[in-house]
Amino acid sequence: MATQSLHKRESDLAQSNRQLEILSNGIFQNGELPTFKSKISETNQFPLKAKKLEILQINIGYMCNQVCEHCHVDAGPDRKEIMTRETMQQCLDVIKNTGAHTLDLTGGAPEMNPDFRWFVEEAAKAGIKDFIVRSNLTIIRANKKYYDLPEFFKKHNVHVVSSMPHWTRGKTDKQRGDGVFDKSIKALLELNAIGYGMPDSGLRLDLVYNPSGAFLPGDQASMEKDFKKALKEDFDIQFHNLFAITNLPISRFLDYLIASENYEDYMYALVEAYNPAAVANVMCTNTLSVSWDGYLFDCDFNQMLELPVNSRVKHISEYNEELLEGRNIVISQHCYGCTAGAGSSCQGIVA
Repeated sequence: MATQSLHKRESDLAQSNRQLEILSNGIFQNGELPTFKSKISETNQFPLKAKKLEILQINIGYMCNQVCEHCHVDAGPDRKEIMTRETMQQCLDVIKNTGAHTLDLTGGAPEMNPDFRWFVEEAAKAGIKDFIVRSNLTIIRANKKYYDLPEFFKKHNVHVVSSMPHWTRGKTDKQRGDGVFDKSIKALLELNAIGYGMPDSGLRLDLVYNPSGAFLPGDQASMEKDFKKALKEDFDIQFHNLFAITNLPISRFLDYLIASENYEDYMYALVEAYNPAAVANVMCTNTLSVSWDGYLFDCDFNQMLELPVNSRVKHISEYNEELLEGRNIVISQHCYGCTAGAGSSCQGIVA
């Protein structure tokens, strides 16, 4: 289990251009596998076009209290990129005027940004329909200053979406680090205790599953039943929905695939599972991703690959919804991850 980010280790895969080079060459360059562009062209779905903005996803910092094996953000305690209050204010100005109904705060551990609570309080006033905070759960138990987060989330009616690789200790700790499972269970119990995740509660608590190896997730509905049964029986824990998300071959998961000699097999699996029906609803078509320094991307994955939006509007400070709507989505081979099987997005399956 790594204890430092790729950036801290000075790995060549910390560089987005090196990741894109790997994704563009080899089995895609020699024609063994079709590029994503050629694949979606077969069904007249190229170019992918942005539709009406529904979700504004804001990454408020890459700092995290964990160093997870699959992390596409390459987050960790050693990452210092943090959104400033000035950039947050620019985001708030957009939130108040956008037609988007969902605000999705992510990281790293977004709670580690020193202005996180201020941002949540200000954003909550904007009356967004669905206000998501993506929490790794362990942050709630990481330090006394975070112990009241469940109550803070409840006060502002935050929809908590939490990472939970498995309902067993072994598989969870393998992916996320020793002790993560026990801390996650404790955090879930605290959230349940104040009403989160209860069957008739408006306090939404959803879990996110990522596979722990070089394979695609199983059926989301079946896994949700298994998760609910196991967590209820073993810990009396309840939650609303499970989102199954495919690991994309970028950043630390790409590093894992290459180190374990699974890269080519995994790309074959993604391409073979390609589902043209999933293309129409991939998250980049209705989502805009904002980086910690305010730059705009089609999705969180493109943000990490430093592939900015194909628009003259590049930064949140010059935001223009009309100019961004209808833009061509920037694609590469990692996009196969969002169109495999039932498709994958930050909200789970798409098809």
